[in-house]
Amino acid sequence: MLHFSRWKTIAVIGACLLGVLFALPNFFSQQQLQSVAGWSFVPSQQINLGLDLRGGVYLLIEVDVESIKAERLETLKDDIRSALRKERIAYTGLNIVDDTVGVRITREEDVETARGKIDELVAPSTGLLGQLQQEYTVVTGERSITVQMTDSFLVRLTREAVTQSIEIIRRRIDELGTTEPIIQQQGNERIIVQAPGVDDPEELKRIIGTTAKLSFHLLDSSVSIQEAMNGRVPPGAELLPSVEENEGPFLIKKRVMVSGDDLVTASAEFSQQNGEWVVAFRFNTSGAHKFGDATRQNVGRPFAIVLDNQVISAPVIREPILGGSGIISGNFTVESANELAILLSAGALPAPLKFVQESSVGAILGKDSVAKGQLAAVVGFAAVIVYIFLSYGLFGAFANIALIINVLLIAGALSFLQATLTLPGIAGIVLTIGMAVDANVLIFERIREEFAAGKSPINSIDAGYSRALGTILDANITTLIAAVLLFSFGSGPVRGFSVTLGIGIITSVFTAFVVTRLMIATWVRARRPSLLPI
Repeated sequence: MLHFSRWKTIAVIGACLLGVLFALPNFFSQQQLQSVAGWSFVPSQQINLGLDLRGGVYLLIEVDVESIKAERLETLKDDIRSALRKERIAYTGLNIVDDTVGVRITREEDVETARGKIDELVAPSTGLLGQLQQEYTVVTGERSITVQMTDSFLVRLTREAVTQSIEIIRRRIDELGTTEPIIQQQGNERIIVQAPGVDDPEELKRIIGTTAKLSFHLLDSSVSIQEAMNGRVPPGAELLPSVEENEGPFLIKKRVMVSGDDLVTASAEFSQQNGEWVVAFRFNTSGAHKFGDATRQNVGRPFAIVLDNQVISAPVIREPILGGSGIISGNFTVESANELAILLSAGALPAPLKFVQESSVGAILGKDSVAKGQLAAVVGFAAVIVYIFLSYGLFGAFANIALIINVLLIAGALSFLQATLTLPGIAGIVLTIGMAVDANVLIFERIREEFAAGKSPINSIDAGYSRALGTILDANITTLIAAVLLFSFGSGPVRGFSVTLGIGIITSVFTAFVVTRLMIATWVRARRPSLLPI
């Protein structure tokens, strides 16, 4: 156990030096790090501080599930209207009441045909596991048909909307360059967002809260804009305002030509032709095909580019657009063009968001938290070092050196992985310091027992390490399992604690067992002691 080959010695020393190298940037300021930024062999990544240490913005957001339900019912109503007209079935009173879509069939002999067409529209969908999922229930009365969403479908809509919103919010915040945001679900319809280092909460709310639902529609020219403004809006059409204050509203057809869901990329570009900023976009294969067909069939007709129920522009289709790409113009500044590109690239939110609660963690609170956490870690660290040295003398000094290396390895691992350090994370580091000491105590007490039993110093050390190894591994593996479970099922501060605990367990076993054994083995070969200073 005390024999170390040359390559093992080099490997242990190399691992320690590598950890120290990655930990070093945390001892310098950002300005000092920028001066060596060109040296590729020098790491420059520092530990990311969480919201409780660095300051930032905390938001509690509620997903407006009611709007999704209303949108689904509106789409169903339009589909029923189209299906009945296609079959030439006369009807009246097609409208939405509460959570249902109702229609009254004029002729009794058409009820069965109408019911069959509506059943086709609301046929059960197939789930991920192949099971049929009933989304609507259909009830037929005397010449009336009522369609209502099922409770299970409403639950699924809510779950999918929140999950999709979390992913889109994450992509939008990542585009802003925010480091390690914490985004998690709370309850059924709410989302918590913690963005460390964000100075402008209003900008964050604007980026997060914009639905960014892009769609392309044909304009409806069956009536004039003035008639539509006076209340004569044709069925299947709606009046939408323009983003430009000096432009009047537009009458568009509700049916979507192409949806923004088919967008692949969007970027802000400067147009040399008209000397203004535009947003260039590109569709996926499906979207390009639909966009090409729509423009081919409607050459010479105007169409509207709609973003969040506002018309950005309404150009005329001069020729078919078959390449699957195009530009959106609208008197953009470089900032507004870039913001729109970010929103479109991240995708549209499935529903509007409501900001229920907002709070900002200032830099003063962050610095105070850092100072208190550092003080707790330093005091605990110093107390452990003094205790171990007084208890085990020279061997205690070896353990203390390994303990310092352990802390540097944890800092290096956190910097390399760019994990976020929170106050609970600092608690995890302090806990791993105590666990590392526990391992050394087990080893040293075992060495004392072996030496008291009459064994030679070398045999006592060898037996102490070999017999304590099983106990150390058992204790640390069970704790590591707990850390993995905390990381898998926990969130926020719990995950921060589990990260530092998990890293600390691995580095503690390495330093307490391998590093101290290398130092003691080197000392034994150099001194050949007849007594143990322990």
